[in-house]
Amino acid sequence: MKQRFREVKTGAHSGQIKSSGKRPAKRQSRIGIAIVIAAMLVVVAYMGIRTLVLKERSDRLALNEALLEQEIEDAEKKRDQLEEKEKYMETSKYVEDEAKDKLGLVYPDEIVIEPREEE
Repeated sequence: MKQRFREVKTGAHSGQIKSSGKRPAKRQSRIGIAIVIAAMLVVVAYMGIRTLVLKERSDRLALNEALLEQEIEDAEKKRDQLEEKEKYMETSKYVEDEAKDKLGLVYPDEIVIEPREEE
């Protein structure tokens, strides 16, 4: 419902605006202020809730990031170990150790001492 305002030009009160509606202007402005305040409270409440949700999500992502960084660190250590093993496997020492352990080979000048089997 549109309210119409008219300017009253009488004496000391000239320039004041009177409402031609049923409610006084003072009451209307209070209702308007109350509506604006209520809308602001709704927005502030929404933003507060949204902030809490985002904070929780941020904490979960930070934990996930820490776990992934630990996995990366472990994978890098494993890679370094495998690289070292690969280098070792390319040496003659590796071939010698494998020949002794798996095939039981020895150098001609080596003496092998084996423990006795007790019966």
